This record gives sequence, C-alpha cells and structure tokens, in this order.
Amino acid sequence: MPGKGSKKVEEKIFQCRFCGACCQGQTTVSLDENDIKRLVAFFGKPYPEILEKYLRVTGNVIQMKIKDGHCIFFNDGCTIHPCKPWRCRQWPLHPSLLADRVNFQTISSSCPGLASNIEYEEFCRYLKQILNKSGANR
Repeated sequence: MPGKGSKKVEEKIFQCRFCGACCQGQTTVSLDENDIKRLVAFFGKPYPEILEKYLRVTGNVIQMKIKDGHCIFFNDGCTIHPCKPWRCRQWPLHPSLLADRVNFQTISSSCPGLASNIEYEEFCRYLKQILNKSGANR
C-alpha cells in the first residue's frame, strides 16, 4: 500500500475511478490475518459471523465471497474501503508491472484509473518511487 508521502506521485500514474473492474471475476484476493482483523473491527462482529456471511475458505486460503460476479463488498464502489485487504489497497500498483510491459498493458486495458498518457518507462520510474517509499512487497 502506498504511504502517505507517495500520494502525489501515485496520482501521476493512478487515480481510482471506483468502477469495480478490479472487483469482478470468479475469485477475489486472499486475505491475511491482518485483513481479517480489520474486517472484524470494521463490522464490529465476531469472526465466525464475518466468516459465514462474507468469506469463503478453500484449503488454507480465505477469500471474500463473490456475489453477482463481483466481490461481495462491491456495491457501486467498495463498501469496505476503509479496511479493504492489503492486496486490494495495493492494486493496481503492483510490483509485477515493473517486470513486464505486457502486465502493464493487460492491467491498464482493464483499469481506467491507470495513466494512459505516459510512456511505460516513465510509469515504471514513478511506480518504483511509490514501492520504495511504501515497502509494498510487505
């Protein structure tokens, strides 16, 4: 997740349009222990209730359920934005964009918030600044 000091740099390459393109599909991101703690605190409900209502478990992987082809928390925008999982907070400014121009092209074609008016090399320079400031690799 980008740190507060990197917000201005982030705005040069990404401005979320709250379109939900990143929230749709037949799967969602995996949740870690901190993500689950934030959800429990956000809803003020016990974990078993959160698990039953909103989450699904496959093996050792916990994910958010899907409803109508979107993450269960999407309803004309992210309804858990203040506590959304770290992978959602990181998206689409993911380190994989630095490794492969094709990743950048694929993600930018599905995310209207990514800057399309700059060259890939310039995008990468900004993204490196953001990731270095935030320790985005966790």
